[in-house]
Amino acid sequence: MGLLRRRRSAPPTARAITAPDLPPLSPRSRLAALWTDGFGSLATRALQIIVVVALLAGAIWGIRSLTVVVIPLLLALILASAFAPVMGAMRRRGVPDVAATLITLFTILVLLSLVGWLIVWAVRDQFDELSTQAQSGFEHFLEWIATLPIAIDAAQIDDWLTAARGFVTSAQFGSGALAGVSAVATFLTSLVLLVVVLFFFLKDGARMWSFLLRPFEGAHYARARRIGTKTVSVLGSYVRGTAAVAAVDAVGILIGLLILQVPLAIPLAVLVFLLAFIPIVGATLAGILAALVALVANGWVNALLVVGVVVLVNQLEGSFLQPVLMGRSMRLHAFVVLIALTVGTVLGGVIGAVLAVPITAVVWGAVQVWDGPQLPARWARAKAR
Repeated sequence: MGLLRRRRSAPPTARAITAPDLPPLSPRSRLAALWTDGFGSLATRALQIIVVVALLAGAIWGIRSLTVVVIPLLLALILASAFAPVMGAMRRRGVPDVAATLITLFTILVLLSLVGWLIVWAVRDQFDELSTQAQSGFEHFLEWIATLPIAIDAAQIDDWLTAARGFVTSAQFGSGALAGVSAVATFLTSLVLLVVVLFFFLKDGARMWSFLLRPFEGAHYARARRIGTKTVSVLGSYVRGTAAVAAVDAVGILIGLLILQVPLAIPLAVLVFLLAFIPIVGATLAGILAALVALVANGWVNALLVVGVVVLVNQLEGSFLQPVLMGRSMRLHAFVVLIALTVGTVLGGVIGAVLAVPITAVVWGAVQVWDGPQLPARWARAKAR
C-alpha cells in the first residue's frame, strides 16, 4: 500500500508529456507547402525564367521574320532621334511642321546620298586592289610568323582561315536585313518604307508617342514618358556622336597615311569612317587592314608607324572625343559592348552589329530613369559604401 501511494504521489515532471494532436493538412495545404520551401522557390524562379526566355525567343523570331519592316522602322527612329534638335529649333522659330519636316527629310537624304556616293567612288574602283594588298600583307605576316622560334602548325592556321572564310560567307553571318539587299525589289521596298516612316516620325513623332501612352496612368504614364524621352536622347546622341567621331578618325588616319605615303589612303579612310559605327571591333579591323596594306607597299617599319597612327587616333577618340560628343548616354562597359556586338552579329549580321550597341544603350538608359528622372531601378542602384 505504501509503495502504491508513493507511485500515485509522483511529481508531475516525471510523468510522460505528450504533444497535442495536430489536425492533418489538407491536400491543397500540402501542395502549397511544396512551393514555399527552398526547392519550391527555385522551381518557381526557373519557370519564370523559362517563360521570359520563351517570350524573348518568340520576339526575336518575329523580328527576324519581318526584317523588311523592322530594320526600316529602327533606322527611321534612329535618324529621327538624331535630327530631333533640328526639328525642335525650326518649330521654335515658327516654321510650319510640314515645311520643317520636308527640309529635314531632304537634308537627311542628301547626307545619306553623299555618304553612299563617297563609298562607291572611293572603294568600288579600287576594291580589287585593296583586297589584293590586304591579302598579300596577311601572307607576308604569316611568312614572318613562320620564322619565329615558336613552333606553329601551318595546317592549324589554314584550318582557322578556312573556318573564318566559311563563317563570313555563311548565311548566318549574312543573315538578317543584308540578305534582302541582294534582291532589288526588297531593297527598294525597304528604302521607300524608310523614307515614308521617317517622314511621319519627324512630323508626328510626339503625337504618335502620346497616342501609344493613352492606356497608361499615374506612375506608369510618367515612367513611359521618361523612357521615351531617354530613348530619343540616347539614340540622337549616339548617331551624332558616332558620326562626328568617325569623321575625325577618318580624317586623322587619312592624314597619317598620306604622310607615310601608304597607297589606297582614301579607300582606307572611307573604311575607317564606316567601321567606326561598330565600336571597338570596327577600329581594330580598320587598323589591321591599313597596316597590312602598308606592310606590302612600304615594309615593316612603315606598317608599324601606321599601327602607331591608328592607336594614337583611337586613344584621342576614347579619351577626348567620345566623352565630349556622346556624354554619359553611351557609357557602356567594353565587356557589355562586346557581348552586344556578338549577339547582334549572330542575329542580324552586319546590320545587327551596327544596331546592337545603341539598342543596348537604350535599354540601359530606360533602367537609369525607371523610378525617376535621375533614379535608376532599385536593383541597378549603387550600394552605399
